[in-house]
Amino acid sequence: MNLMRYEPWGPARSLHREIERLFRDTSRSPDVVADWVPAVDLSEEDDRFLLHVDVPGVDPKDIDIAVEDGVLSLSGQRESTAGDQKEGLRRAERVAGKFFRRFTLPDGIDPEAVLARSENGVLEISIPKATQAQRKRVLVDVN
Repeated sequence: MNLMRYEPWGPARSLHREIERLFRDTSRSPDVVADWVPAVDLSEEDDRFLLHVDVPGVDPKDIDIAVEDGVLSLSGQRESTAGDQKEGLRRAERVAGKFFRRFTLPDGIDPEAVLARSENGVLEISIPKATQAQRKRVLVDVN
């Protein structure tokens, strides 16, 4: 006969540890890359790919866009404003801090010709397709 130790609070302690792990503040951890993630719309046109990124309150000078090895990296930071002070704050939904997004690009883009512009808190990134990668319709000659 095997003897087992009776621990009535064992499952409760285990549940408590799991809940703490889920709700632990990971934004202070050095391995966390971003504090928030901007929303992105991606569309494809005949001659380019177009990204629209919502970055309200972010100075365009604080945004870094890089294309390397077929990956578009987008990073930056939104600073907190004086109105974000805790005193008298009743509701806080805007997040300040770093953001980071990466997109794998298809073959046949021209990384040297990527353009970006910002207007009203929306960043527009135009990624042109290389001329040889553009679709060309070939007509069949009927004799």
